[in-house]
Amino acid sequence: MDVIVSAGPSVTRPAKTATASIPIVMTNDSDPVGAGFVTSLARPGGNVTGLTGLARELSGKRLELLKEILPKLSRAAILGISEIPGNALALKETQLAASALTVQTQHLDIRAAQDIEPAFQALREWYADAVSVLNGPLHIQRLIPAVAAKSRIPTMYFNPALVERDGGLISYGTSLSEMDRRAATYVDKILKGAKPADLPIEQPTKFELVINLKTATQIGLTIPPNVLARADKVIR
Repeated sequence: MDVIVSAGPSVTRPAKTATASIPIVMTNDSDPVGAGFVTSLARPGGNVTGLTGLARELSGKRLELLKEILPKLSRAAILGISEIPGNALALKETQLAASALTVQTQHLDIRAAQDIEPAFQALREWYADAVSVLNGPLHIQRLIPAVAAKSRIPTMYFNPALVERDGGLISYGTSLSEMDRRAATYVDKILKGAKPADLPIEQPTKFELVINLKTATQIGLTIPPNVLARADKVIR
């Protein structure tokens, strides 16, 4: 095997554990330094390189978009596992943005499928106006949109697939398809003799806003025209 391409930290970690010599190209790892995959973004220093989905401004921007959609937003919940690399920073950035927007926040961990219903029950009792979902295991996160719709709580996601495929309301984040395409350039360089240790980790430059109008109608929410006009994809 000449090179391994890993789609996310849950794959990168066992790949790195299995080999310290075969080059590994990450396609979307939220915090490769925090996860211990590389020494630094500029000088990875081992057999792992590729792309990170880490962008400090993203979490705050998600909350700003929720505020645009819900001008009276005063309470926002943040769902996710804080110990996942990148999530601690995302949580901090969301809380900083919330302070600037005078929005109260509450963080709840979603570690298993059975945590979702109780979490949304707690949020209804807290009178949450909206929810922002952090990175986490996809098989668990795919269950969130249905519960969010039933609870009629506008919910923001990082992964567009949760909106396009699973009926989530809105997502804003790095373009995963663009990162997959960029990963091919790393594979090309490595196959031509470059060492992963010498290839800087690339940070995201393209972001996508996806809105599901069917879900908005279902929960009785009107998306402002100025937000719709900025969407990269609208599901009608």
